[in-house]
Amino acid sequence: MTQPAKGTSGSLRSGKRNLITDVAGLRVGNAQNDHIKTGVTAILCDRATTAAVQVLGGAPGARETDLLEPHNTVQTINAIVLSGGSAFGLDSASGVQAYLRERKIGFEAAGHHIPIVPSAILFDMHNGGNKDWGRYPPYRELGYQAADSAAEDFGLGSCGAGAGALVAGFKGGLGSASHILPNGITMGALVAVNAVGSVTVGNGRHFWAAPFEQNNEFGGLGYPHPLPADAADLRIKFRDSAPTMPPQANTTIGTIATDAVLTKAQAKRLAIAAHDGYSRAIWPAHTPFDGDLIFALATGASGIEPTVEEFIDLCASAASTMARAVARGVYLATPQENDLFPCWNAG
Repeated sequence: MTQPAKGTSGSLRSGKRNLITDVAGLRVGNAQNDHIKTGVTAILCDRATTAAVQVLGGAPGARETDLLEPHNTVQTINAIVLSGGSAFGLDSASGVQAYLRERKIGFEAAGHHIPIVPSAILFDMHNGGNKDWGRYPPYRELGYQAADSAAEDFGLGSCGAGAGALVAGFKGGLGSASHILPNGITMGALVAVNAVGSVTVGNGRHFWAAPFEQNNEFGGLGYPHPLPADAADLRIKFRDSAPTMPPQANTTIGTIATDAVLTKAQAKRLAIAAHDGYSRAIWPAHTPFDGDLIFALATGASGIEPTVEEFIDLCASAASTMARAVARGVYLATPQENDLFPCWNAG
């Protein structure tokens, strides 16, 4: 027996695409190599955008994150990159930089345009793909391709940075969701889900993120009733059909974005709040072997500066929207040759 997901209320309304690009001023592009089972996702900002980051996982891999701290000089960025490939994937930001530099986009210094492109990577080296790519990894070129394909509509599931992602017992993937708050502010989330933990309750198919689901966007199963005995089991569970994975082979990386007018410090608080979305959608989250990280973007396109009370709602929306994006990434994964884990939709 299950408790079905409730319908969308007036205060729980996604944007027209239910993607992070419902936040005005953002475009997203994906590029992947199905033979290697890896890929890159680039978020391009139409104009320099306020940004921050919060890292809570114990094994992060990132580039240009120190400059995002509120006390540091650079206030805005031009793009964010999420990539597979572990440390090799950090090359992907160079490809996005090259794309932006060709278009004279970036921080201007002494007559030069220097694109500011923070990035984060996940571990997808053990997923059935052929990683014998030769002398140089493919990520710089994949980064350029992702930037070149950036648009308001883009693929989810086994696309971009989610192309080779895995979670406990299922294929992971690239997920996105959006939410329009009652005051007109839009929230959007984008995440590559590759967690140590499980996104479903126990060994079943009900998503932990079920209370936040809108319009049956990840199956509409709600929560199981009663909850299974293993729902709170701290052991990392793998289904009989799945091989044992090394525990360090993980990381969930994402971006939370809004069209509100925020300071860099407020964007930092938004990134912190969005991590509650990981905790609501993944059990356990933020382990020593996850590099869990969330970037925050505030485009300011709405022109709305939230009050203190409205900022509380904004933070709550960041968590719920991120939780939905996590579930959607797994829900939309598609099968490929040599997969180690099944897709949720194949269950």
